[in-house]
Formats: sequence, structure tokens, C-alpha cells
Amino acid sequence: MSVNDPISDMLTRIRNTMMNGQTVVAMPSSKLKSEIARILKEEGFIEGYEVVQGEQPSHLTLRVRLKYVGERRQRRPVITGLERVSRPGRRVYTRKQEIPWVLSGMGVAIMSTPKGVMTGQRARQLGVGGEILCKVW
Repeated sequence: MSVNDPISDMLTRIRNTMMNGQTVVAMPSSKLKSEIARILKEEGFIEGYEVVQGEQPSHLTLRVRLKYVGERRQRRPVITGLERVSRPGRRVYTRKQEIPWVLSGMGVAIMSTPKGVMTGQRARQLGVGGEILCKVW
């Protein structure tokens, strides 16, 4: 299956898995997806992630363990929203002064900058702009 926007596919898989109440979601792996998963782990949105060998030796699979709060019946996902900002048809770039705040700092904007993939807050600290990949809250 050919996917035109792998990041959007990743976010949709996470969103669908949360709606079903499952704890693990698997998807094809890439360096960019692994970096996004690393940021989600650092910010406390997911429990963890791992890159494992797929069915074929050349295919890697990214497994993300989602994080929930509350007891069994009142269990809610930590991630309440995911939004893809920059798409293949409309790239969204920002300067360091115009990096958006997500829910007044409660969420994070994940950006691709010349210094690597990082949160909007980290990009502000380093004084770099870049492409806004997605917002998570």
C-alpha cells in the first residue's frame, strides 16, 4: 500500500487506536516517525516506542505504546488531539518569532528544523525556525 503522507498516516493510526482503547499501535518505521515518537515520549504523551524487525529483513516496524489515565472504566487517553499542520500539498514554515503556542503551552508543536526534529519550545530556545509538522495536545 502506497502512502503519500506518512506522518499523517502515523497520526491517524494513533488517533484510531486511542478511539478503540487499545494500548499498542504498529506502523512502518522511518527516521522521521521515530523522532516524532521520541518527542511524544519525552513530553509524556506516550509510554514508549520501539523499532522492531518486520516480516521481511528490510522492513522495520515502529511500535508505539499509548498512555492512558484513570481506572478501567474511566480510562482516558493522555493525547486528546492530534493535528497535521504541514501537508505535502501545503507546506507550513515559520520563523523563530512566529512559532505557535498550542493550548497556551499545554500542547506541543513538533517542528523539523535545520538542527533536527524538535518541539516548538525547544526551537524558540535555540532561535531557529522551520516546518511545523504537527500539533499534539
